[in-house]
Amino acid sequence: MTKGRLEAFSDGVIAILITIMVLELKVPPHGQDTWGALLLKMPGGAPSPIATLATYALSFISLAIYWNNHHHMLHASTKVNGAVLWANTHLLFWLSLIPFTTAWMGGTRFASVPTAAYGGVLLLASIAYLVLQHTIVRSEGPDSILAVATGHDRKGRLSAALYALAIPTALFFSAAVAGMIYVVVALVWLVPDRRIERALAARHRREDDRHAHDAVG
Repeated sequence: MTKGRLEAFSDGVIAILITIMVLELKVPPHGQDTWGALLLKMPGGAPSPIATLATYALSFISLAIYWNNHHHMLHASTKVNGAVLWANTHLLFWLSLIPFTTAWMGGTRFASVPTAAYGGVLLLASIAYLVLQHTIVRSEGPDSILAVATGHDRKGRLSAALYALAIPTALFFSAAVAGMIYVVVALVWLVPDRRIERALAARHRREDDRHAHDAVG
């Protein structure tokens, strides 16, 4: 089974999720045309535009990180099977809840329960990503490019641990601190991850050397 349809479907779902979040952005009502209108809660209980924009930016970056790493993961794989399809669907399910928790957290100006729920979705999405990665490695073998590149994937496990820490932090200590944890995780992943690219380049060099040796021989 080829991976083209899986990648195209996943790209489409992530694009739709970003579109849904964009549609949640509302401009201040007529007459609210000052900087204060962006910072303060709007009349009628409407959320602050700056809070909505901040949560949108964080979620946009998070979805972009998933899209980028998902692309590299599939680029390093050669085929997909039924288990990979279901693992990928599992990941997309949790990603599909990001617009809901984004709107909830932004609409309540980072209240504790919505902020914890947001972290819960990010935690389950990070676990689902690790499951998908493990499923592909199990399908392709321990010597596959993805297996060599990711190893024990301490970066992914650390991200999940930080999300798990942020949930009780939001509930029992400070939603603002939990939000800072979400931002830290996003910043960590914004640093380009070259593991798969390096593994692919090393594999290509070995193949080129082998072909050159066979040609000489």
